Amino acid sequence: MQKKIILDRKIKMALAGCGRISANHINAIKAHPGDLELVAICDADPNRLDTLKKELNVKPFTSYEQMLKESDADVIVLCTPSGLHAEQACLAAEYGKHVITEKPMATRWQDGIRMVKACDRAGVYLFVVKQNRHNATIKALKQAIDTDRFKRIYLVTSNVFWTRPQSYYSQDRWRGTWEFDGGAFMNQASHYVDLLDWLIGPVESVQSMMGTLARNIEVEDTGVLNIKWRSGALGSMSVTMLTYRKNLEGSITILGEAGTVKLGGPALNEIQHWEFEDNKDSADEIKKLNYEISSVYGSGHQLYYENVIKVFRGEANPQTDGREGLRSLELLVSAYLAKKEGKTVHLPLEL
Repeated sequence: MQKKIILDRKIKMALAGCGRISANHINAIKAHPGDLELVAICDADPNRLDTLKKELNVKPFTSYEQMLKESDADVIVLCTPSGLHAEQACLAAEYGKHVITEKPMATRWQDGIRMVKACDRAGVYLFVVKQNRHNATIKALKQAIDTDRFKRIYLVTSNVFWTRPQSYYSQDRWRGTWEFDGGAFMNQASHYVDLLDWLIGPVESVQSMMGTLARNIEVEDTGVLNIKWRSGALGSMSVTMLTYRKNLEGSITILGEAGTVKLGGPALNEIQHWEFEDNKDSADEIKKLNYEISSVYGSGHQLYYENVIKVFRGEANPQTDGREGLRSLELLVSAYLAKKEGKTVHLPLEL
């Protein structure tokens, strides 16, 4: 089904969920005043909703379906708990609304499939937010991989050593639950899991161990993965939300035949080692790519929305649509299956 192009007016946005991540979307929408307009917001918390209503001067809703019925929004932005994304995306599609969903797109594999199929049937776009792909350090690393500067990649490691105190999980009842949230891999480290697939390529198999070591939650606060890619590369990922006092490291290291790179800092915002056989880059060029961060979310939401605008203007295809989102969801679900069944899980999950 041919999707509608919007050329003669602003693209109307409605925001569902006014929690932590919603500010990134609001700011990204504000950054494109000539193309985007926020027309409605929805949240189950009336106090949170009232505060934002006064700030943004938009129509508030406490009922999601009422917002779908009464709002003239073209696009629904889902910043709700992850376990709600599937139902809300499918319902939005029924009302003919396009969908932008925060990570992870769903917490279950079949829910992700259902979202893609529902949006396909309705002829609407499904965008899955992967804003970290737009960060300067990541873009430089992706280009180095795509131009074969590493030659063969041998070993890849990623660490997410962050902290989430019990108070973080206790502020909302859905946090730290299997049904609505997912654990350290599904929630906090989701973008890092995405990068392991997007940067290195399709994964052949995973092994995992996970534990709930210190927080009073259903899901894991700590875990490790072993990964084998179809290319033959091997790797690992270590994740914890128990780092003492503050976020320490969000990193990825790639060791290849002709290059070694480590991106680090609290959230991949520093190039800590950059060395290639071709020796094309100056130290000053690499240093310029480093940037300060105010949060682990990075600064890519505004750039992500630039692609959304171009899609609706008929100038581009979605960079991360529902099918692209399924790739990292498949890896996440495989990791949890490997832990649950105590065995190596081979991808793809379905043949």
